[in-house]
Amino acid sequence: MPDSPALVITGASTGIGAATARRAVEFGYRVVLAARSQDKLEALAEELGGPERAIAARCDVTSWEEQQALVATTLDRFGRLDAFFANAGFGAKRGFLEETVEHWKAMIDTNVLGAALSIRASLPHFREQNSGHMLLTSSIAGRRVLPGSLYSCTKHAVTAMGEALRQEIHEADIKVTLIEPGAVDTPFFDARPTNALEPDDIARAVLFALTQPPQVDVNEILVRPIHQPG
Repeated sequence: MPDSPALVITGASTGIGAATARRAVEFGYRVVLAARSQDKLEALAEELGGPERAIAARCDVTSWEEQQALVATTLDRFGRLDAFFANAGFGAKRGFLEETVEHWKAMIDTNVLGAALSIRASLPHFREQNSGHMLLTSSIAGRRVLPGSLYSCTKHAVTAMGEALRQEIHEADIKVTLIEPGAVDTPFFDARPTNALEPDDIARAVLFALTQPPQVDVNEILVRPIHQPG
């Protein structure tokens, strides 16, 4: 168990994050579950085997101090940090006259600044050990513009961030993967989508990237449901 790799997952309380945690434990990872919903995190950690396999760590990803504490907790409890899945994020209604300005700011802070802070918190450790894997949840909306969608703009930023990081650290043995889901049936949506992927479909894509040989760096995984046209 002490030699098992350690994976941090933000946005881990539900949806893709929780599904990825379940899959990762099956693959032998120890997981640090991060989100703002402490009760949900603790229940999931218990389901996954308790403190030897999974720990709950409340974290607001927009807080630099809490992101630093998240990495410190991982190293303190598991003695290592092998991968970080920056998955926290949420959306907004399309239309530049929709939602409140406060909602916009919170979304940008979580989706863009939160991902950047996850990189900043984990990268020094990855550089020190000259290994590690940074995974970022972007979206199909980060590849094509959606009309009136500020959310799409935040995911374009995450897509660019992943490539910018890959180019910065290309000389190191550090991997970078963008996970780009199409429509997924998660709590992200107010109304459940039809013909959508399940969170576990994305979790299996994450584990595909994580379990490649050391010389293989899977940079982008775009996963659509079979009937999604674009």
